[in-house]
Amino acid sequence: MSFEKLFSPIKIGKLEIKNRIVMTAAEFSLGQIDGTPTERMMDYYEERAKGEVGLIIPGICRVNDMGAASTFTQLSMSSDRHIEPMREMARRIHSHGAKLCIQLHHPGRQGYASSINSLPLITPMVKAFPGLPGLLFKTTPVLLGLEQRKICFSMQAPSDCELSAHGATRIHAMSKKEIKSLINDFIDAAVRCKKADVDAVELHSTHGYILHQFLSPNTNKRTDEYGGSFENRLRFISEIINGIKEKCGKDYPLIVRLTVDEMYDKIGKPGKGYGLEEGIKIAKALEKLGIDAIDVSCACYDTYNYWLEPTSFETGWRAYLAKAVKENVSVPVIAANFIRSPEQAEKQLEEGYQDMVGSARSFICDPHLALKAKEGRTNEIRRCIGCLHCIDSFIRNAGVGKPGECALNPGVGNEKEYLNPVKDGKGRRTVVIGAGPAGLTAAVTLARRGFEVTVFEKNDKPGGQVIAASSGHLKEKLYWCIEDMMTEAENLGTEFRFNTEANENNVRELDPYAIILATGSKPVMPRSVKGIESDNVFTAPDILLRKTVIENKKVAVIGSGLTGLETAEFLAMCGNEVIIIEAAGTVAPSAWFQHVDDSLSRLIPLGVTIKTSSLLVSIGNKEIVVKSASGTSETLECDAVVMAVEVKSDKSLLDDMQNITVNTFICGDAYKGGSIGKANLDAYKTAMCII
Repeated sequence: MSFEKLFSPIKIGKLEIKNRIVMTAAEFSLGQIDGTPTERMMDYYEERAKGEVGLIIPGICRVNDMGAASTFTQLSMSSDRHIEPMREMARRIHSHGAKLCIQLHHPGRQGYASSINSLPLITPMVKAFPGLPGLLFKTTPVLLGLEQRKICFSMQAPSDCELSAHGATRIHAMSKKEIKSLINDFIDAAVRCKKADVDAVELHSTHGYILHQFLSPNTNKRTDEYGGSFENRLRFISEIINGIKEKCGKDYPLIVRLTVDEMYDKIGKPGKGYGLEEGIKIAKALEKLGIDAIDVSCACYDTYNYWLEPTSFETGWRAYLAKAVKENVSVPVIAANFIRSPEQAEKQLEEGYQDMVGSARSFICDPHLALKAKEGRTNEIRRCIGCLHCIDSFIRNAGVGKPGECALNPGVGNEKEYLNPVKDGKGRRTVVIGAGPAGLTAAVTLARRGFEVTVFEKNDKPGGQVIAASSGHLKEKLYWCIEDMMTEAENLGTEFRFNTEANENNVRELDPYAIILATGSKPVMPRSVKGIESDNVFTAPDILLRKTVIENKKVAVIGSGLTGLETAEFLAMCGNEVIIIEAAGTVAPSAWFQHVDDSLSRLIPLGVTIKTSSLLVSIGNKEIVVKSASGTSETLECDAVVMAVEVKSDKSLLDDMQNITVNTFICGDAYKGGSIGKANLDAYKTAMCII
């Protein structure tokens, strides 16, 4: 496929972009506390420019330092001292023919109070004491704890309104003085961007941040000229747009990323906020104000899954939003419509859904996606599976001064070393045991370093536990990662031996220099539970892989982790009456909340019951006994029991392999159970440490 539309040029205002491909903004905490880009941030974006992305929009950029930080290491254009560092990042992106757009942002009610008033104090101190950030990040749990108890400053918001589902615990209605000051901050930041040779700026008016908050009747309940009527709610962003056009010139490209539907109806709250009809009205009004493009998005933190989709969502599901906007405006429409392939992108361009194709996660996962499409190597693209490890890791890491991660790209934020590894393998033979995610990542990493790699896999296909995980309802995209890693491994000359159990004899025959055990883990069957060995007890993989078929029965699923939730959903769809038993006080306590929300949105309509703070005590022929946190026992009717609790690392081959070579390593779930992302990162680090 030639992708003629995708690789045709387009103009945003008078700015010509070489193709229709946009890396949309996604914050990854790769900057410095003073708001300037680090070397690795510039490497990160430059690599995407090398990969033929036409327009790059980095993560959120704050417009002031007093109360607008969402992370301490985001970009900033709050001061003239940011101009020269930004010019260097622009230069590096421009050197590969790409254009740079900076997204100007203020979090409003979705910010963190610990950032208020602190950055102007911290920045000069960091210059004097370089080790200070490490000490500061150690205090993050304390600061967040204070915020939860509302012992903190209040974040700015258009008006007194409900708190966001995720964000500040205290807010206050902005005074007119604050509003005017913030308008000037946005304008001044845009002026600095122009001085820094940035090609365009984007106003972040989506996902529930301050500009979006002023537009929404749900968060803007003001009674003055900045609230109430549609025109008044539009006034805040209107004054910013007019100011930027006045100070930067009408020809300086200005994009607005816009939530065109808050999606409250999707979570059972129709009539709250605004829907697509009003979103189109906003888009048309913005065009009249002179903006040069609209970057269409949707939802907010209250409706998180409808702007940052989990894997269960259908690719392109929200393309209708972009099309509705495009039919009503004449400026270019950019949209990130959960696009996961160049074929899908080309189709949506040809069918007139949008003018430019945006994605953040796809380019995080594969920085060279566009280049591979251009060169006809689409089979080599590493596809994003929507696992949400990026946002999960970013939120967990930002507070301790670490960047976000990608489950399938261990090189994020470390592009130079990852993409140009030292070729020190010298053809030495290495053996990897297990062809799950960790094993495949280890094999690819070793092969790229110049080792000869043989992979043993006891099953007839690769994938490990991903085979079962991708067999759940709407989870088939998870297996993409196995297909894509297999392609890369085979292209690098890796030898695979399927249907072959590794043992001391057949591994020794290869005389390996090093061995990596990536043998995964096995479901735990707790022997403390009376009746655990009964014929009516099964494991989650038994169900998901259809080794056992249960229909029209009463089934108890033990464990409400993601595996338990997915198994319960599958069983309920088979006509079973399902109850989930969870020992903890909450559902899936260690899982990222979006996955839980996603599963519950389908489990509840299926009639699945969830019983928390309940410990399984015994299993009988037609019942189970559970004990509550208070010690009260309860007997529940049950035909079958499915165990979906913790897993145990499989280290059974470790001693035998150590008899062959001292260079024996263990990684992924075989070392410690976790997610695909954790397994892959561990495997990459393990394979890189072999010398």
